Formats: sequence, structure tokens, C-alpha cells
Amino acid sequence: MTIERWFMQEDFEEYAEKAKTLPESTTNENKLILYGLYKQATVGPVNTTMNDYITKVKQLLEEAGASA
Repeated sequence: MTIERWFMQEDFEEYAEKAKTLPESTTNENKLILYGLYKQATVGPVNTTMNDYITKVKQLLEEAGASA
């Protein structure tokens, strides 16, 4: 790992920790944006379709006893 990459990793971890203590005034929209950026940085780009998402939501609703 290069020194630049090490500093980037260190910065990322620092800001990821800071994100855990966001002020109460932070909107859900902004929280979702931060979460999406975090997931993209830690997991990678989304590689599923909207149909996969809808299918999973329907499955979870059925398991919970609700209907879509």
C-alpha cells in the first residue's frame, strides 16, 4: 500500500466514525446519501437491478405477513 493510499484509508476511517455522531438535525435524505457513499466505498458499485430490489421487498413483506 502506498503512503497516499494509507492516508486515504486513514481519512476514510476517521470520517466514517464521525458520521456515526451526526447532529439530530441531519435529514434522512442526507443520511441516505452518506450511507450510499459509505456502501459504495466499502462494497463497490451497485450491481443489481430494480427488479431484484422489488423482488426482495416483496419477499420480505410476505415473510412479515404483509401484502404488497
